[in-house]
Order: sequence, then C-alpha cells, then structure tokens
Amino acid sequence: QVQLAESGGGLVQAGGSLRLSCAASGRTFSRYNMGWYRQAPGKEREFVAAINWTGESIYYANSVRGRFTISRDNAQNTVYLQMNSLKPEDTAVYYCAANYGSPLYNQRGYEYWGQGTQVTVSS
Repeated sequence: QVQLAESGGGLVQAGGSLRLSCAASGRTFSRYNMGWYRQAPGKEREFVAAINWTGESIYYANSVRGRFTISRDNAQNTVYLQMNSLKPEDTAVYYCAANYGSPLYNQRGYEYWGQGTQVTVSS
C-alpha cells in the first residue's frame, strides 16, 4: 500500500515557476514508478510526466517538455515536479500517482493516487 500527498501548488503569474512535491508512505516507494497527471476544469485527466523506479527512464507530455522536470529522491520517499515558464493553460489540479511495473505513460496502470494540488497560472 502506498499513500501519496501532493503539496506546492498555488497561484503564480505566467512565466513563473512552482515546485510540486509528492510525499509517499510505505517502505517500497523506491520500487514504484511515479507519474504526474493533471486535470483542468471540464477536461479529462492527462499525463504530464513520469519517472521509473530507478530514475533512469523519464517521459514528458509534449506540452510540458523543456519546461517541466520530474525527479525523485528515494531516500526521502518523494517525487518532485519543477515547473518553469508556466502558462495559463497549465492551470489544473495536479495529481501524483504510483504504479508497480506498468508502463509509465499508461494512466490505467497507476494503482495509487494522491488527492491533488491546485495550480493556477494567471495571464
């Protein structure tokens, strides 16, 4: 069982930066692949970024590549999402999720989800 708790969301102006954190409970965090997803009002939840359990494989959505960076600290049971050059279209609730052995980009493979943190980017 893995419990996830996101933090770091907030209101920022376009062009600004935020760093999201996702703290995980459980002794086996280091064996889980981790992902970030987001859901804007009226839209489906979409993939943002993912990192495998070793940190060696990383994927980004085209819309965030070059602006967002995912990383993990297995000693701290935490995964991060550094978001730079934020745009109004990045406004959404951001969720972190964990999967054990499933493809990084397959939303249905993620077994555990956090409650989400709101990111609002003003123009």
